Amino acid sequence: MELREHCDRIVARAIAAVQPDIAVSRALAGCSFGPGRLVLVAVGKAAWSMARAAWTALDGRVDDGIVITKHGYAQGPIGHLRIREGGHPLPDEDSFSATREALALTADLSPADTVLFLLSGGGSALLEDPLIPPEELQQLTQRLLACGADIVEINTIRKRLSAVKGGRFGAHCAPARVSAVILSDVIGDKLDAIASGPACPDSTTAEQAWEIVRKYDLPLSETARRCLERETPKVLDHVETCITGNVRALCAAAARACEELGYAPYILTDSLTCEAREVGAFLAAVARSHQDTCWPLAFVAGGETVVHLTGTGKGGRNQELALAAAPGIAGLPGTAVFSVGSDGTDGPTDAAGGYVDGQTQTVLAGKGIRIFDVLRNNDAYHGLEACGGLIRTGATGTNVNDVAVVLIQRRGEHIV
Repeated sequence: MELREHCDRIVARAIAAVQPDIAVSRALAGCSFGPGRLVLVAVGKAAWSMARAAWTALDGRVDDGIVITKHGYAQGPIGHLRIREGGHPLPDEDSFSATREALALTADLSPADTVLFLLSGGGSALLEDPLIPPEELQQLTQRLLACGADIVEINTIRKRLSAVKGGRFGAHCAPARVSAVILSDVIGDKLDAIASGPACPDSTTAEQAWEIVRKYDLPLSETARRCLERETPKVLDHVETCITGNVRALCAAAARACEELGYAPYILTDSLTCEAREVGAFLAAVARSHQDTCWPLAFVAGGETVVHLTGTGKGGRNQELALAAAPGIAGLPGTAVFSVGSDGTDGPTDAAGGYVDGQTQTVLAGKGIRIFDVLRNNDAYHGLEACGGLIRTGATGTNVNDVAVVLIQRRGEHIV
């Protein structure tokens, strides 16, 4: 049980270290927003935490504002700000109506006014005013997710089918100044990919969008085809942007937590973008190759993996990554692999991720469960649930991608 306890402590400390409160306060320190109105618009899974930090830091300076976050993520009122919740990963009518409110709040502003735009991962679904029927947008998003498209590919399509993505929200706010503070959930912090870049000049082209359509054989209506050809804003001189946190900070925090527990930490990468199962198998191989160590080791990897849906089960990329590592570490003493989403949710489940160790495969086999069959059905949630391997944190208030960790425990004076 000590390995599992270390997992939970590492997860808790890493997520605590990337909470947006300090980062947002630091980003706003010394800011002057001019004589006009200050309108706050916070969007994303971390929107409530970011808005609360900004409200406190600005001490009543905000004239009006709205917070749009995922269902279940709001944690109470914040001054006179409007608190709204919407669908994620698929936008719903609540997302659409909240976006209409945000557009109304930021319409007809003057050059003396400022829009404080707080953005975090999940914003693509939560800030949405579709240019095509909502049902078609949801179907296209669902198909891209099922095909294993990465977040940049998904957002390249979505931004051209939306009245607020691809810089269009930023253009809508003109002539007011837009001050964007961003919590990044995109590898490499590509600004126009984070939440589909609502206030960032778009670097993608129509040809790139069409390449993705062909790659995944996406069915498009005639309206959607016309939207793909529309130009998106390439220059937004009235927008200033500051990134407050990212997956690199998450990996560094996880490594520090490992070190505090007596492990020698190594950050393998903060740029994972491949199949979740492949990463699980790779981390298991790392664990096997270091079994001769005489001191405790921890290997950390961050990013955002993808899952190709081939079954009808329940799970998420972090759960699938963890379970895929179980066969590779079966029977290894003092060895564990775990992976979590920093926002506290993994796929359409109530778990943040999953944990496995050298006994997981044996425990499941004793229950008549074959890991191969579970993964083939994309049912990692129920597989991990059967062996006590689900990691639940609840909504965390932040969102900076995922982190996976290999722990190799060796008895000695280093372990606390």
